[in-house]
Amino acid sequence: MLTIAIANQKGGVGKTTTAINIATAMAATGWRTLLIDLDPQGNASTGLGIHADSREVSSYDLLVDEVALDSAIIPTSIPRLDIIPATVDLSGAEVELVAVEGRTHRLHRALANHAGHDIAFIDCPPSLGLLTLNALCAADTLLVPLQCEFFALEGLSQLLQTVDQVQKRFNPDLGIIGVALTMYDRRNRLTDEVSENVRECLGNVVFETVIPRNVRLSEAPGHGLPALIYDQHCTGSRAYMALARELIGRFPAERQAA
Repeated sequence: MLTIAIANQKGGVGKTTTAINIATAMAATGWRTLLIDLDPQGNASTGLGIHADSREVSSYDLLVDEVALDSAIIPTSIPRLDIIPATVDLSGAEVELVAVEGRTHRLHRALANHAGHDIAFIDCPPSLGLLTLNALCAADTLLVPLQCEFFALEGLSQLLQTVDQVQKRFNPDLGIIGVALTMYDRRNRLTDEVSENVRECLGNVVFETVIPRNVRLSEAPGHGLPALIYDQHCTGSRAYMALARELIGRFPAERQAA
């Protein structure tokens, strides 16, 4: 199973929206897809219509109690897309794991040798704490949503430093598969300037596909649906399908088919 962490320590950059919709797009193209909600807010779970009272086993149990992975997986209404939901209990996991041996590799051990899915996405919290560290230690690679705004590069620099430290200490194989520019507004000159600066700094690491500001992307979670299901023809949905195709094109040749 190819495992991709979706992370950015800055909140409000479209991280969960990207996680929900890129996972849906991959499932739509035939990949058996698992989304792991590692954010205590549980927005990815809610955005896929998983109500709080149905989350009997969650990512908290996976990390803290080391329950079996299969017992935490819940099917969604979308064919080939399953989820490990989050609950508010996850907010206390970082404190509970501090004194635990091997606390950085709990998720890595849980996912080891899992063959039920072709690909997994991990929706990380907007911080660089122990939950995100678990995701980075478990992941093969990292996808970074980056909002087209003034402070974007500063936050990205902090994240890249963290990735470098994780590579040195915990997961030498961790790579960055790409940076996705989100909330792109062609009418806003600052958006173009930020986009140009990011591409100058990072080059081909930045995906060609940009995710536009789109009201349908904002409305969809309120209906418990990904935008690709809520309105498959909106500009946001089309952008995420294009991003999925570009993402697959960056996989190693032997991984490009589900």
